[in-house]
Amino acid sequence: MYIRKTTRIKDGKSHDYWALVESYRTPKGPRQRTVAWLGDLDKAGRLGIEKYTKNNTESQQDLFNKSPEPEWVEVNVNGIRIENIKDFGGPWLCMEIIRRLHLEQFFEKHIHKGRELIPWSAMAQVLIICRLCNPSSELHIAEHLFEETALSDLLGIPLKRINEDRLYRALDKVLPHKDDLEAHLKKKQEVCLIWTTICFYMT
Repeated sequence: MYIRKTTRIKDGKSHDYWALVESYRTPKGPRQRTVAWLGDLDKAGRLGIEKYTKNNTESQQDLFNKSPEPEWVEVNVNGIRIENIKDFGGPWLCMEIIRRLHLEQFFEKHIHKGRELIPWSAMAQVLIICRLCNPSSELHIAEHLFEETALSDLLGIPLKRINEDRLYRALDKVLPHKDDLEAHLKKKQEVCLIWTTICFYMT
């Protein structure tokens, strides 16, 4: 048996497909017949099948139903290490509290959108979450804290978009709405009580 390439034109483009073919004798001479269509194989796949079918007399059913032999590798457990650890639990819990307090909607309503790449409502959430998880300066958030958490994935904000200047500008956007924010939170006292209880049991 051997594999044979078949070229077909589809949507004006040439596509190569592969078939497993075997030769057999007839009264009129040798003939070939397709044993199985293999589809679009890469080089590694073609070499693997060629190696397997070389000098192989198994039937088609045996060839494709045979369980593969397990392959074993040796691992040095002392050489295994964990890298790029991200803090997920704290930021996720903060985002859940933000959702329950409807703070995202508050910021979207009060901070008008401009041509900024990252919405100020999202930047405000970064400030809130980082203040709750690890109170620190905007510089520390930009250079260390944001990168050490899963906030990039949770909020969909690329790491390269977080910098000290953008965080300070986010503060400037939030500050004029301080009174409205306090009034909003006052209406959510019940949720705030739940948050306080959670914090108490976590400490």
